[in-house]
Order: sequence, then C-alpha cells, then structure tokens
Amino acid sequence: MTELEPGVIALRALIVGFLLAFAVITGFAYTTLLERKLLARLQARVGPNVAGYIPLPRRGGGPEVRLLGGFMQPAADAVKLFFKEDLTPPFVDKVVYNLAPMLTVIPAILILAVIPWAPEFTIWGTEITFAPYFAIAPGLDIGVLFILAITSVGVYGVVLAGWASNSKYAVLGGIRASAQMISYELAMGLSVLSPVMLAGSMDMGKIVDAQAGLWYVFLQPVAAVVFCIAAMAELQRAPFDLLEAEQELSSGFNVEYGGMRFGMFFMAEYMKMISLSAIAAVFFFGGYRGPFIDQLPALGFLYMILKIVFFL
Repeated sequence: MTELEPGVIALRALIVGFLLAFAVITGFAYTTLLERKLLARLQARVGPNVAGYIPLPRRGGGPEVRLLGGFMQPAADAVKLFFKEDLTPPFVDKVVYNLAPMLTVIPAILILAVIPWAPEFTIWGTEITFAPYFAIAPGLDIGVLFILAITSVGVYGVVLAGWASNSKYAVLGGIRASAQMISYELAMGLSVLSPVMLAGSMDMGKIVDAQAGLWYVFLQPVAAVVFCIAAMAELQRAPFDLLEAEQELSSGFNVEYGGMRFGMFFMAEYMKMISLSAIAAVFFFGGYRGPFIDQLPALGFLYMILKIVFFL
C-alpha cells in the first residue's frame, strides 16, 4: 500500500467521521424508540404512536390505523429537551457541573474511531481509498488499549456529576459508579486479552481479519460471556444500575440535571450501548466478516449493523 498524502488522510477521516456520527446519532435515537416500544408491548400498552404517524382508514369504520406510529418520536423528544427550562442549582460547582455531561458523551463517540466497519475499498470514480479498512483511524496498533482507556474516562463524568451536584443522592450515585468501575474494568480487560493473544495484535482490523476462518466466540466462549456481562455493568443496565437506583437514590448521579444536560447523559448511555455492541462484534463475532465479503467489501457495513442490532 502506497503512502497517502496528508490531505487525503484528513479528507478520508472527515468523511468517515461525518458518516459515523450521523449513523450513530440516528441509531441512538431509534434505539430509545425501540426500547420504549418493546417495554410498552411487555406491559400491554400502546407506547409512542402519535408523532409522525400516517393515518389510514380502517375497513368497516372504526378508529383509524396509525401506520409508522411514533416514527418521529425521537425528533419530538429532542425538540422538547432543547426548549426545556434548564435550571442550574445555586449550590453546585458550576465548572465541573457543566463539564461532567461532556465527559460522558465524548468518550462514547471516541470509541468509534478505531472500529473497523468494512474492509479496504475505493469509492468509484475517485482516488479516495479506505485502507487498510473503513474506520476513522485505521491501522492503529494500540486500538485495544485506546478502547480500554476511553471507556474508563466516561466513569469520571458520572463521578464528577455526583460530586459537583452537592446532593447526597448524587454523591452516593457517583461513589457507587466508582466502586462498580473497579469491579468490571478488570474483568473487561482480562476478557479482551483472549482475542488479542489469538490475533497477535492490538489492531482492531487485524483482529477481525484473524477471524476469517472461525469466530473467537467459539474458541473463547467464556471470555465472550465475561465481556458481555462487563459491558452490561459498563452501561449501568439492570441488574448493574446501582448508581441510578430510583427506589433508593431518586435517579442517582443526575438527579440535579435537567434539559439538554440531562439529555447528554441519556445520549451517552445509548451511544455507548452501540459502541460496546460494535466492540463485541469485532472481538468475538468476526466484525465485518461474512459471506462474499471479499467479492463485495461494502457488505461489511451490513454485517456490522446486523451484529450490532443482535447485541442491542
């Protein structure tokens, strides 16, 4: 592979970064809608069905059929958060209070920088080649270390949010977050050693290519299970939602947040859910690898999306 010009590298990174940011933000929005729809079905409710529906007349009369009911609910929620009154309590540390939401969102986005989404390919009719694979930072030799470091930073945002809020419930939530991090970070770090040792590299793309014949989930099933459990703890989903426990802490670390700052915590949780699903797909399920990938590299995007949806 010939060495690329700095301008081409920068253009490639901008293109990939824009596409991934758009895809992940859209995925975050509709992941929340999917969860609300599933919870409504489990609880025998209708769920969001008003925003963006297409009215269709029902045969024989009666109430209209709402096709794609709730399709625009994420947009309605975003507008609500933007215009919702955002009060800053007078007793908080304002600098840290405002910094904490950003410390949770930025790491959730940065994780995607080293995720390979498709093998090497060239855009038709141009000289823009995405090599050695389609990613914002392809070929990073310390990709696994980068992911472990970035995922650890997000916890600091939660801890600082609890401390800066100057509320006993928020502080308890932050302390629980730090205690929980000590528990799951070690397990997650040990679980990713298996694919690293099998592939002989920390480059995410090389880990994917090493699974061309057999996925690592079949070679290291225990490591895959441990990683998935640690990822649940990282996401603070039940039963690892100690830092938000509504029954005990009244929403926990973000109890003093509202408006778009609360929305940033909410967005970080679901974006991290997508990111960790992509990491699990890369480490144990072959990443973008699948049938006919060598003949049609663009299929890598489809395989990655399907595997991410499976984990979600």
